[in-house]
Amino acid sequence: MLVWLGQSNNITQLGGKSAQLSRLFTRYNIPPGFCLSVAAFEQWVTAGCPDTLPLFWQAEVAQAYQRLVEMTELAQPPVAVRSSAVDEDSQTASFAGQYETYLNVMGLEALYAAILACWHSAFAERVKVYRHGSHAPLAVLVQLMVSADMAMVAFSRNPINQQAEVVINATWGLGQSLVDGSITPDSYIVRHDNVILHHQIGSKQNMTVRLATGVKQVPTPRPMRSLAVLSESQMKEVAQLALQLETDMGWPIDLEAAYYQNKLYLLQCRPITT
Repeated sequence: MLVWLGQSNNITQLGGKSAQLSRLFTRYNIPPGFCLSVAAFEQWVTAGCPDTLPLFWQAEVAQAYQRLVEMTELAQPPVAVRSSAVDEDSQTASFAGQYETYLNVMGLEALYAAILACWHSAFAERVKVYRHGSHAPLAVLVQLMVSADMAMVAFSRNPINQQAEVVINATWGLGQSLVDGSITPDSYIVRHDNVILHHQIGSKQNMTVRLATGVKQVPTPRPMRSLAVLSESQMKEVAQLALQLETDMGWPIDLEAAYYQNKLYLLQCRPITT
């Protein structure tokens, strides 16, 4: 089964990450994409985990990718390919960083390879340790890539003290340098009544940028390191997005988002977990 975002939010077939985004797709600015469901993964496992994508799923993915070609009018639109396990991004466990993500994937052969790599990651040693020896059913999310000018992670409640404050970390470029903890980002705290309480500029020594294919971490141009990534109006816009998501989802949320050409995109939404 191949499901487009907005068609279903069945977590047992789409996994946590895809199901959350699909639930929100019609109401938020989320890049379009499709999910190769848990059923596809299970068929691949039953077939012995071959090193090539089964022909049926190649055809399904090729047809879906062609729709993205038509949406963008690009011959090879760049996509982000993310693992989406059934118990990932739940209120009890996030599994952040345990499964694979591939950014700026272009063309069908590269897409097939990224999907297979995501499936293989279900059996990675770090996942076995995290899951006490088992693996989770896994879906794969394929979305149009946002060529972020700046990226951010935000919490709708202060994760340290649970105060009514939105905590935002932000950096230049794509979000990979931010989520992998390899840089010191800007940090902002916006109270729920939209008052900015804290504004600290991080060193942001490096940033992640798109290449012809794939991505790379490069030194941040020196003049940009001392600049605030977000303006005050953008801090408040991200804070309001976090609060609206908390209201819609019914629990405090942890989001990933990006600005591209001054437009805010929601990339991930999950419960805040300990």
